[in-house]
Amino acid sequence: MSVDLHHTESGPADAPPLLLGGSLGTTTRMWRPQVEALSTLFRVICFDHRGHGNSPVPEGPYTMADLGGDVIALMDRLGIERAHYAGLSIGGMVGQWLAVHHPERIDGLALLATSPYMGPARNWRDRAALVRAEGTGALAASVVERWFTPGYAKEHPDEVRGLRDQIAATAPEGYAGCCGAIETYDLREELHRITAPTLVVAGADDPSTPPAEHAEPIAERIRGARLVVLEEAAHLLSWQQSAKVNTLLTRHLTAADSHG
Repeated sequence: MSVDLHHTESGPADAPPLLLGGSLGTTTRMWRPQVEALSTLFRVICFDHRGHGNSPVPEGPYTMADLGGDVIALMDRLGIERAHYAGLSIGGMVGQWLAVHHPERIDGLALLATSPYMGPARNWRDRAALVRAEGTGALAASVVERWFTPGYAKEHPDEVRGLRDQIAATAPEGYAGCCGAIETYDLREELHRITAPTLVVAGADDPSTPPAEHAEPIAERIRGARLVVLEEAAHLLSWQQSAKVNTLLTRHLTAADSHG
């Protein structure tokens, strides 16, 4: 059963809608570097995944169908028939699920620092068990360490701290529930069903989803997909390379509009 996701809106109400789905352990605030730039052309809708931020925290584990179903319910609640979708990490997994299972609802698709399969499953079971036992604060620092290159993290300690605090404030059951969704997720054999114009963006220095193992298989299996690998970018490339990401998203989604 779907839950009512907490969301924020920016930009003109009559502009093409753009949904932004964030990384595991983040809230709508993860998209701060994108909102102002993108809301000049789009109705930008940021949302908290179930179990995150101000969204409800049902008992887990969840499935990717649960997370995707929540987004469809949000679109229905807002009266949005079709939308662009951009997602990073687990947000990108939700985007792939939506584009496979609800192609009639997705116009343009942007998949950032994400994967069609994040095995082995045991890693996610172990992570879920850790946060249920010790809380999300137990892994916040080690997770954020993988989000930025060391040089960027050293130069921007306040940004690192703010994102670490987002993870630490996430409800343990919500975080663990989403780990369960990643544990059982595998869309490798379904990506060919995606028909939405797709942009795949990866960070050259991303230890969580290295481009060759994760982004390249997505781009190879979605017909017409474009892959861009950004230098000097780890997992949270939307933050470290925000200007480049904003330009890529704007160009890709406006082109998708013109072909719609």
